[in-house]
Amino acid sequence: MVTRKIATLIMFGSMLLATGCAGSFRSPRYYSLSIAPELKTDSNANPRPVTIGVRQFETPLYLRQGRIVYREHPEQVGFYAYHRWASDPGTQITTAVVDSLRSSHSVSFVEPYEDHHRADYLFSGRLERLDELDYGGEVTVEAKVSAELINSRTGAVVWTGDASKTVKVGGKDVNSVVTDMSHALSDSINQLLSEMVQKLPGAEISSR
Repeated sequence: MVTRKIATLIMFGSMLLATGCAGSFRSPRYYSLSIAPELKTDSNANPRPVTIGVRQFETPLYLRQGRIVYREHPEQVGFYAYHRWASDPGTQITTAVVDSLRSSHSVSFVEPYEDHHRADYLFSGRLERLDELDYGGEVTVEAKVSAELINSRTGAVVWTGDASKTVKVGGKDVNSVVTDMSHALSDSINQLLSEMVQKLPGAEISSR
C-alpha cells in the first residue's frame, strides 16, 4: 500500500513538472536585416570596363553565434536568448554589396566571388561590429564594416577603408533594434562603396 502511494505521488509530481516546463517554454524569434545601400552614379558616365568579385564578408566569432548581441558595458558582450538572426549577417551584407554595385552601373560586371572566377578586382570585407549598446544613458546600435580592394593580376591592394555608424534606437522592442541596425549598416556600406569606386579607372560616382 505504501509503495503504491509513493509511486502515485512520484507520477503526480512528474506530471506537474512536465506541465510547468511546457508552460514556460518560449520559441525563439528570428529577424532578418533589410540593408539597402544606394550609390548615385553620373547619368552621363558609362560603366567602367572592369569586373569585381565580392568575397563573402567575414564576421567575428561572437557574431556567428546566431543571437542578437547587446552590450551593457563596452567590454561586456551579452546575447539575447530568444532573439536570433534568421541568416548570417555576413551573407546578407555580401548580397547587399553586390546588389548595390549592380544597380549603380558603375562597373561592367560584379558577382559573388568563386575560386574559378577571374575578376579584375577582388572586394573583401569584414563586419566588425553589429551591437545594441545599452550604456551611456540611451539605447543605440553600432555597425562597423571594413574592406579592401585587390588587383587580381598584380595582387596589389589598391584601396582599404572602414566605416561605422551609431544610431539611436527609435523604439522599445527588438524589432526597432534590428531596423536601426539595418539603417546603420546601409549607411556604413554606402560610405565604403562610394570610397572604393573612386579607385577604379575613370569612375565617377558619389554617395546619395
